[in-house]
Amino acid sequence: MNLLHKKFIWFFAFFTFGLLAVMHAGVAKAAASDEVKIQINDYLVTFPDAKPFIDGSSNLQVPLRLLIEQLGYQMEWSKNEQAIQVTLSSKQQKVVLQTGDRQVLVNGKTVMLESPPLFSQQTVFVPLRFVSETFGYQIQWDADNKVAIIDADGLYHAPAWYAPKPKSSILQAASNYLGVPYAWGGSSPNGFDCSGYVGYIFQLSGVYLPRTSAEMYNSVGTRVMDIQEGDLVFFAEGRKTSHVGIYMGNDQFISATTYGGVTVASLSSGYWGSRYIGAKRL
Repeated sequence: MNLLHKKFIWFFAFFTFGLLAVMHAGVAKAAASDEVKIQINDYLVTFPDAKPFIDGSSNLQVPLRLLIEQLGYQMEWSKNEQAIQVTLSSKQQKVVLQTGDRQVLVNGKTVMLESPPLFSQQTVFVPLRFVSETFGYQIQWDADNKVAIIDADGLYHAPAWYAPKPKSSILQAASNYLGVPYAWGGSSPNGFDCSGYVGYIFQLSGVYLPRTSAEMYNSVGTRVMDIQEGDLVFFAEGRKTSHVGIYMGNDQFISATTYGGVTVASLSSGYWGSRYIGAKRL
């Protein structure tokens, strides 16, 4: 299964369940905000100050102004004693809400929210479910990467961010096969070629990669300059990607080579350094 073909669970039926699954009892708001990201179409929403958090009812609360402005609405607000009244407007809709009140007026019609808007950190927060209930947007919940994706354009979108894979388990698995002999087209512990070896190691962690080093270089992961443990490193003969390995840190990488089978080498050695073309992070 390709990295981009992950299982998504539609927000309407399973969103609350997904959030419960990633929470621990008594998780602090700050910790929860680190776990969940908000995406509109193909782009992550950046919250520089107040962050999204999960409230006591297990609803994901998001800062209203940044979210609503990126969806094309204008926002006005006023303070009424202890509550904040907010008016959101576009050419098609006018929405009036008040912090602490589950009733929202949408073009004059009352809509009940499962969780009321909140005023915290000098910011108005609304439950993300408010976006689907009020504006009719479809929302995806990617449980693997903890990304809530708002399909504002009505299309289905892959996550713009992937949770880092546990590097230690990848490196441990890679080291377990040191010394396995090289075999052209090999992809098992009986014998590996370079891409067969890398594909086998990542498959042990549930990550399925293309068969050849060229396909890996061209179609998966994100190209990076700051190489980290577990990143894929690529090499070429002329203009053709010809070799792939797994970076182990301290200028070392492990790969299946024709001269030594699965072995560790220096990324900056005369041979490999002259052929190195870049790294990608899954």
